[in-house]
Amino acid sequence: MPTSAAAGSVAAPVRSPLLVCLLAWFVPGAGHLLLGRKRRALIVFATVAVCFVIGVLMWGPFFSPAGGGDMLSRLIQYGGFIGDLANGVFYFIAAWAGYAPPVTAGHNADYGSKFIVCAGLLNILAIVDAYEIATRQKE
Repeated sequence: MPTSAAAGSVAAPVRSPLLVCLLAWFVPGAGHLLLGRKRRALIVFATVAVCFVIGVLMWGPFFSPAGGGDMLSRLIQYGGFIGDLANGVFYFIAAWAGYAPPVTAGHNADYGSKFIVCAGLLNILAIVDAYEIATRQKE
């Protein structure tokens, strides 16, 4: 029977939280896979991939951290860029392959860019989840 001091202590992390976070950012779901959570890793990978692909199929443009404009416009551009970058390998493959949709006015491209950023934000949530599992804050 464990003592009350032993029951209250937190065990050492199984994996390096930094390694888990970097891997989870670069390949969505890989942090969970490293922690042995295969089903959760598959769900994260599939969800981020589907959202990203839908955004690309809708010709959603990537955000760029462009200067100029008012403070709110810059905040939106930088926030969107962080959301795009949070997609990890999907973003880098698309950028490397030359993905640059034509600049057109319309709702398709606008919603497409929101899908791409949403995929990145979902991956950020998955990174936080993997971190909490790696540090044993969560089971």
